[in-house]
Amino acid sequence: MMQQYLRLKEEAGPLLLLYRMGDFYELFYEDAERASRLLNLTLTKRGTSNGVPIPMAGVPVHALEQYLGRLVAAGESVAICEQIGDPAASKGPVERRIVRIVTPGTLTDEALLPAKADRVLAAVQVGRRSARQSPENTPVGLAWLNLASGEFRLTECTLALLDSELHRIDPAEVVLPDSLELPIDLDGARSRAPDWHFEADNARSHLLAHFRLDSLDSFDVGDMPVAICAAGALLRYAARTQSQALSHIQTLSSDRAGQYVILDPVTRRNLELTLTLQGEEAPTLFSILDHCRTPMGSRMLRRWLHHPLRDNAPVQARQQVIATLLQHHEYSLQHGTAGSLDLLQDALRRMPDLERISSRLALRAARPRELASLRDALHTLPALHELLHHIDTATGSTDARLTQLCQPLALDSALAALLTASIAEEPALLIRDGGVVAPGYDAELDELRTLAADNGDFLLQIEARERERTGIPNLRVEYNRVHGFFIEVTRGQTDKVPDDYRRRQTLKNAERYITPELKSWEDKVLSAKDRALAREKWLFEQLLDALAQYVPNLSAAATALAELDTLAALGEHARTHGWVAPELDEQAGIHIVSGRHPVVELSIERFTPNHCTLDNTRRMLLITGPNMGGKSTYMRQIALIALLARTGSFVPAQQARIGRIDRIFTRIGAADDLAGGRSTFMMEMTEAAAILAASTPNSLVLMDEIGRGTSTYDGLSLAWAIAWRLLTHNQALTLFATHYFELTRLPAEQPLAANIHLAAAESGSGIVFLHEVREGPASRSYGIQVAQRAGIPQPVIRMAARELEKLESQGAPSPQLGLFAAHQATETSEPVAPALQALHDELAALDPDALTPREALDALYQLKNRFADLS
Repeated sequence: MMQQYLRLKEEAGPLLLLYRMGDFYELFYEDAERASRLLNLTLTKRGTSNGVPIPMAGVPVHALEQYLGRLVAAGESVAICEQIGDPAASKGPVERRIVRIVTPGTLTDEALLPAKADRVLAAVQVGRRSARQSPENTPVGLAWLNLASGEFRLTECTLALLDSELHRIDPAEVVLPDSLELPIDLDGARSRAPDWHFEADNARSHLLAHFRLDSLDSFDVGDMPVAICAAGALLRYAARTQSQALSHIQTLSSDRAGQYVILDPVTRRNLELTLTLQGEEAPTLFSILDHCRTPMGSRMLRRWLHHPLRDNAPVQARQQVIATLLQHHEYSLQHGTAGSLDLLQDALRRMPDLERISSRLALRAARPRELASLRDALHTLPALHELLHHIDTATGSTDARLTQLCQPLALDSALAALLTASIAEEPALLIRDGGVVAPGYDAELDELRTLAADNGDFLLQIEARERERTGIPNLRVEYNRVHGFFIEVTRGQTDKVPDDYRRRQTLKNAERYITPELKSWEDKVLSAKDRALAREKWLFEQLLDALAQYVPNLSAAATALAELDTLAALGEHARTHGWVAPELDEQAGIHIVSGRHPVVELSIERFTPNHCTLDNTRRMLLITGPNMGGKSTYMRQIALIALLARTGSFVPAQQARIGRIDRIFTRIGAADDLAGGRSTFMMEMTEAAAILAASTPNSLVLMDEIGRGTSTYDGLSLAWAIAWRLLTHNQALTLFATHYFELTRLPAEQPLAANIHLAAAESGSGIVFLHEVREGPASRSYGIQVAQRAGIPQPVIRMAARELEKLESQGAPSPQLGLFAAHQATETSEPVAPALQALHDELAALDPDALTPREALDALYQLKNRFADLS
């Protein structure tokens, strides 16, 4: 057995090998030690190897998914070895084989997958760069696969954009060639594959064999040779983990440069699309929009938020479906019927996760209850299809996109009929438990079940017949687990027992017998349960074969339902919170009337809406105002409204017009990168450099407090130069928040810039933030008032106010000195008079806030006398 284990372990390589032994999956040697630490398993010993006990740990078969989930969450990959031979017929160890490999990116089991997020497997290959190309322009091929849905995509980018692309795709696992080292950190698990898997000929051949094609031209990916290398290697890796062909992967799609609005990792984090800055799942843009009724709808909504579109046509198509749903909903209410949007969402709520069910059907991994939920869904699908058709045609004209979404929902009725006939009303969780196939589906199975479950009538017949034949009135036919079926006769009646009775057991007061007829019945009944279960497993496998032909149509229906669910959720949110359809412009620009932050407005009692205009005559807004006045919220809400508009959603505004945007950049706040050895200032300069290098006239740039991490003059100079560069060279649509009031002079020199500020007012109790955007620069910063509200002690506030008056009276801060300036000044200046220095020291030692009135008066007289002596 251990020889067999070691052969399989060599095949599994570095993966943890779960080796099936009866009712347990066992691990040995280093695997056992590692698993015991990760899963808190008891580590035991079994046998010896070279005189040393072999470490061993195990998990029960019935709890496999629970332990797999914990291992994958820890970043481990696992090879599952099953018994495929018959123990009764085996000589020596039962035949075993690795039937599946589970890695972080190849999960398909429902219990291991997050319901509202995708688990994507990706592969990366770096191409060769020409002599003219800089290292950051090296071509990179990227392919990714969602095994749970069958989506297979590829793209090419430059090495400089690889980090942004990987964050867009967000893979759980990345497969790399053995010899490749990437210059970026990967968030997901990292796996390796042989270099030859990524070679162009091998990769292309594998793709052609999988799709059964002579050319990849039909996929329109011929101009992406490096991405094809990554795609071929990725498909080979995924097929190995499933130990079978991936029949549900039926097409290969490409993402083109210019298809999506580019969001770098910093921007995704700062805008809190799906995670807050603290790493929590709520409140985020996704969490407040997710009114989806199905998991597949939630996953599509998440993808849309991370993939805003540049082209207007697909965005307008989505927007039009939302408008149609809302119009018909209001039409329904006006005519006294239930709102159609509510009816649609109620119907969607009854839909299971068809996307993942269809994929598991293709992988022959679907479970009985999933087929039951699919059966029930297919019975309700015609009503949903009819409702959508009614919404689409009620106004007399049809919505092209809504019509397209309706078409895949008209599935073949034979599929529902097959599932109704074959699957029990409430099947068992697993096929090994039996009770999955419906009664009446198979005559042989029904007969076996009857034998296994109900033998009372036949036994009564035998008992009555044997009593009559033998003349023994108290003869009984009974059964127990040890001796099976038997005929029991009391000792006083044994002389009447016929010759064909064979003694089975002797008791104190009775004898037990068996007859050929009863023995035959016993063999038949006792084997009926095992034979029924074997028959049921065989029938289930045949059913999976029959259902395979419906997988493409089911996948298409699942995609349509997911999009309908996403659009209905966006429509529901728009209706509830008063969002409007934005106009989409072909030219870069943003015009928002009474815009609101989609997340913040739901967390406070009253949100102050604000306007924003950025166009060819007004490309930069310099934003001033107090801390906590709402500058960052205002900037983020503009970016989020633009992003929502590019996904096809309605937006939180009274009116909005959003033009074509190629990228959104944010530089909002920063923290020290201690591990990377970078300070706050270094971080913000790195982010600013990336913005200056990549932003274009079609980009939206958010810059918040740039330059604050260094001395006043350094920071002011850098902020001025960065703003000037963005305005004159990049010409990006820019929101530039600052506390450097000197920057408010920029519009006087550059008419494309304009000043706005967040208003605030002082009252008897302190500062009041109005959160209202007004034209022109702020009159003051209110920093001391904000500090007072934050709880800074009153003596500190009074001292700060005096210092502020002194600095303002001087007109400007003292010039910044060089590193050795103080030393040089000491060497070249005249010595300070000792008496004046002593007076200076006495003044510095005084703390007016700590003096009593009497002590303050005494100190004033002493100072007056000292000045009199000096004069």
